[in-house]
Amino acid sequence: QLVESGGGLVEPGGSLTLSCAVSGFSVDYSSIGWFRQAPGKEREGVSCISSSDGYVHYADSVKGRFTISRDNAKNTVYLQMNSLKPEDTGVYYCALEPNQLGRLCRDRNGYLFWGQGTQVTVSS
Repeated sequence: QLVESGGGLVEPGGSLTLSCAVSGFSVDYSSIGWFRQAPGKEREGVSCISSSDGYVHYADSVKGRFTISRDNAKNTVYLQMNSLKPEDTGVYYCALEPNQLGRLCRDRNGYLFWGQGTQVTVSS
């Protein structure tokens, strides 16, 4: 089970930290991805972290502003989002694949489990 939290309404330039609490699998040995979907658009990859090989990926649109991390003790993955822009608005989902995906963690089709999503709205 994956449970996202931390979404909300924030002004442009603001920050939010999303959390993805995982049960049933260890985040240390899984691949975790963050995806987002804006109204009328396809779900797109934001960031992902593979398991033990440590591979990390960021979409070009968020590089330098977002940071993915995991807390193995809490079995939770985070997405720190800084300098938020209106185009970052959407429903953010975390996804888990209990295997090492490596560079394939960027592909949403590689994930077996998905959370319910949390809304992020960036607006003044």
